[in-house]
Amino acid sequence: MTMIALGGVIGAGLFIGSGVVIKQAGPAAVISFLITGLLVVLVMRMLGELACAMPGGGSFYEYSREAFADRPGLSKLAGFLTGWMYWYFWVIVVALEAVAGADLLRYWLPDVPGWIISLVLLVMLTLTNLVSVKSFGEFEFWFSSIKVAAIVVFLFIAGVHVLGWTPGTTGGLQIANLTQHGGFAPNGWVPVLTGAVAATGFYFGAEIVTIAAAETAEPQKAVAKATNSVITRVLVFYVGSVLLVACLVPWNSKEIATPYVSALNAMGVPAAAQIMNAIVLTAVLSALNSGLYASSRMLFALTKRGDAPKALAKVSKNGVPVRAILIATLFGYGAIVMSYVSPDTVFAFLVNSYGTVAIFVYILIAVSQLRLRKRLEREAPHLLKIRMWCFPYLTWLAIAGMVSIVVAMAFIPEQRTPLILGVASLGVLLVAYFVRHLVNGGKAGQDPVKTQFKPVKLKKS
Repeated sequence: MTMIALGGVIGAGLFIGSGVVIKQAGPAAVISFLITGLLVVLVMRMLGELACAMPGGGSFYEYSREAFADRPGLSKLAGFLTGWMYWYFWVIVVALEAVAGADLLRYWLPDVPGWIISLVLLVMLTLTNLVSVKSFGEFEFWFSSIKVAAIVVFLFIAGVHVLGWTPGTTGGLQIANLTQHGGFAPNGWVPVLTGAVAATGFYFGAEIVTIAAAETAEPQKAVAKATNSVITRVLVFYVGSVLLVACLVPWNSKEIATPYVSALNAMGVPAAAQIMNAIVLTAVLSALNSGLYASSRMLFALTKRGDAPKALAKVSKNGVPVRAILIATLFGYGAIVMSYVSPDTVFAFLVNSYGTVAIFVYILIAVSQLRLRKRLEREAPHLLKIRMWCFPYLTWLAIAGMVSIVVAMAFIPEQRTPLILGVASLGVLLVAYFVRHLVNGGKAGQDPVKTQFKPVKLKKS
């Protein structure tokens, strides 16, 4: 569970996307990642609190409905939006990672068409997910282990080099690149804040652990351990590695486009490009694997409340929601086709809209925790095994921070399109909800039943 949580966060965004942020903000990009990372840490703490108190399938989809149980209409809408926005995010990730994986493999297989490689990757990991949740967990464990090991090794080697302890260094701290090329924040502090906006999508994925917990023998113990580990390690991995890259590679060099390859080259590591290509490919396959799992489980949860067709609730003998997985796969096939047939219209819409949708989901999670925590303290304080720090102040701070990111996107030229398309996606879901509400004669989803909080008996593994 810990590796699933870490694997969800450490993706191609860190290995490749961080270079974009460094190029915009300079060495101060480390502040960008720190700001966004702290927000994600707060959200994960909220989810850890709720998942330990209310373990079960659907995770924050159910929390959104339960948070507004005293207002049935809002409860149904909040659950519908949370579930479908999260599903939408991950099915797009499935397509994006399949395309990205093909691009990486063509480094070694230049003569094979990209679309064939994308389809092979998607089919391969679909079969893995169809076998059992155990096979998903095994694959994700090893994918995540490789990524985490790579980051740990990089932190060690780069840290030793920056301290001046490796042969060939002049001795002393190797931190001239932090100030030599125009200063720590060479373009001012506005790009640092815009970089924090761009980095938001890189952190998304750790919340998968609260979904996967429902399929473990001891959900409370698994979530408590995983969320606590993510909180510290994510900040170290992201902020620490970005700081070391900024020390090793000038922010205004062309090489910053491939930050980790360039950092390894700067330290004289042989075959740096080959090594990083393999690591990034692992990160991509991990994200693809996680995307199929998260999207299928969320779709399965949506069926329980009538927010998705009941036919998708069918599971195999191994307890796998086969139809829900195949639906996510079909959407992935369609998106892959669009990436080659219509890269500048349909596929561009998908790419530009899903990040904003992720922020909307996090805002709904924070609002749900704000309401449910008060109810838990009143009705079942003994279930609060993990507590959000400084409640409710840090919860409000997280909400304000995420709303600020959305507002800031309207004033950042390169972020306006993702904001507009993200809002458009939200609008489509709102229309879908109300159309369904009218078609069903005002019964869009089952009426929420207020949960009676009770201690959960843990099964022995």
